[in-house]
Amino acid sequence: MDQAYQVKIDTFEGPLDLLLHLINHYEIDIYDIPVAQITEQYMHYIHAMQHLELNIASEYLVMAATLLAIKSQMLLPKQEIEVDDDEYMEDPREELMQRLIEYRKFKEAAETFKEKELEAHQTYTRPPVIFENLNIEKTVIQGDISIYDMLGALGRMIERKKWKEPLDTRIQRAEIPIEERMNEVLNVVKQASRNGVSFDELFTKRTKSYIVITFMALLELMKIHQVTCKQTKHFETLYVYYSGDEN
Repeated sequence: MDQAYQVKIDTFEGPLDLLLHLINHYEIDIYDIPVAQITEQYMHYIHAMQHLELNIASEYLVMAATLLAIKSQMLLPKQEIEVDDDEYMEDPREELMQRLIEYRKFKEAAETFKEKELEAHQTYTRPPVIFENLNIEKTVIQGDISIYDMLGALGRMIERKKWKEPLDTRIQRAEIPIEERMNEVLNVVKQASRNGVSFDELFTKRTKSYIVITFMALLELMKIHQVTCKQTKHFETLYVYYSGDEN
């Protein structure tokens, strides 16, 4: 069983989405991108994906190379060359900045349409009905946690617990089926009730296969709206809450 454990996640939207995620979370001016900081954080996410042996699309690696090239270009000493006042000195970040601005426009437009769709789903034609003496517990609403928040939380958890190489990187013959791990995670979250479970508490073993399966199980549970993740501030501890139907 020497074959590497490969995982493919279709929730990643692409390198521009990751860059926009970093810009938003670090509250960076999109018109003045600190390439060194962005490159460092981008590579951190790339390494986290590689650590889990996720199937990284080539576009992520192309963007990494582009960021490194821009960073290198900006680190080169500036040559004192006399130029005409009308001649424009191109900023190495210009093309990347314009692509991000355009991407953000489409991203915001998509969010607007999504909100309108959700509003439409709340439109009912049935007359209002008064329900009395019903003890209905409020359902936890899906937060705005993205796949990159999840991946970042996983990388920080591994760093805090010092789960570095060498980890068990071979597939064991008695591998945990993802459906079984989903049920285990769901039971833990249900028992926590309203308090939720911290993200770190779901990862109790240090084998790579267990970490990947648990991470995938959590993403699948979020996808089918059985659990939701929340955090009070960016980059702080994620908490997992049960959001499904008790029936």
